[in-house]
Amino acid sequence: MSTRLTPQQRAQLEATLRQRQEVLRKRVATQLGGMSRVEHARELLLQDGDDAPQRDADREVDLAVTDMEGAEFAAIERSLQRLAAGSYGECVDCGALVPFKRLELEPHAERCVACAAKLERHGPRPPSM
Repeated sequence: MSTRLTPQQRAQLEATLRQRQEVLRKRVATQLGGMSRVEHARELLLQDGDDAPQRDADREVDLAVTDMEGAEFAAIERSLQRLAAGSYGECVDCGALVPFKRLELEPHAERCVACAAKLERHGPRPPSM
């Protein structure tokens, strides 16, 4: 059975979240070069020349990394909001307490292990044609 986070644990996890948030902010800013994601994608398209097939793969990887980092950044934002609201460390699906060890490994975890596993097994499916 999990217990509520202590003030020291909350402070430790908040510091970790804020540090990771800053790293992501800097990385995305560097990667995008001050442009929006759309402007950055357009810039990559304009760089295509005779090596367009090679650049397609590079562009896809670049945009996928930006998307993953954006999703992590959003999850961190939600975690910081839950910290401020006092609900951080509670599963967003079932309300169970998320163990400190899980939060140490993934400070932006929103779900307990059981709910995360259920979501992975039965999560949203891509639309079919």
